[in-house]
Amino acid sequence: MTTIRVLLADDQALLRSAFRVLVDSEPDMEVVGEASDGAEAVRLAKEQRADVVLMDIRMPGTDGLAATRMISADPTLAHVRVVILTTFEVDDYVVQSLRAGASGFLGKGSEPDELLSAIRIAAGGEALLSPAATKGLIARFLAQGDTDDGRDPARSERLDALTVREREVLVQVAGGHSNDEIAERLEVSPLTVKTHVNRAMAKLGARDRAQLVVIAYESGLVRPRVE
Repeated sequence: MTTIRVLLADDQALLRSAFRVLVDSEPDMEVVGEASDGAEAVRLAKEQRADVVLMDIRMPGTDGLAATRMISADPTLAHVRVVILTTFEVDDYVVQSLRAGASGFLGKGSEPDELLSAIRIAAGGEALLSPAATKGLIARFLAQGDTDDGRDPARSERLDALTVREREVLVQVAGGHSNDEIAERLEVSPLTVKTHVNRAMAKLGARDRAQLVVIAYESGLVRPRVE
């Protein structure tokens, strides 16, 4: 069994202790370090060869957003996945972090099983798009945010590299659907869907499915729904 190496980044020692007990209780996980700020998190991610970083957004000094950008921009940390932990489920920093390379986010009030599942999902290279509120949150902020109705021309041009089928799969990914669900919808095999997803990530420079969702909205391929 491959052990998932987890790094905890939170300025509250009590929370780190609670997360450590939870993570270390699992046979396929181990906590390899604790950081109280973002700069320390980036350093320990390198030193301890972390697979997943549970990253608090609001920390003194270098915050979680800056640390996520630093990890995402470092080629030597390309294997590291960041899961944002936040007290605020509706927080503009969350979407900025996803844009910066985080694999998803969880509220600090999530159930222990949700947190452990998030670690496994992120370590497997998937995006933490559950609970489904992640997708809605991204859509809401992108709808509010940038000029030109949130559309990024550079992202739109990069979509030209995708095949018709890859675009169809990307739309489904942006809808928060799993590979099995997409396979059923498009009447292909889950393996075929996985291949299309991997090719789309490579062509668009996305680290994982979470970034694919953001790209789908930023490029205008998928339009945010106004509730």
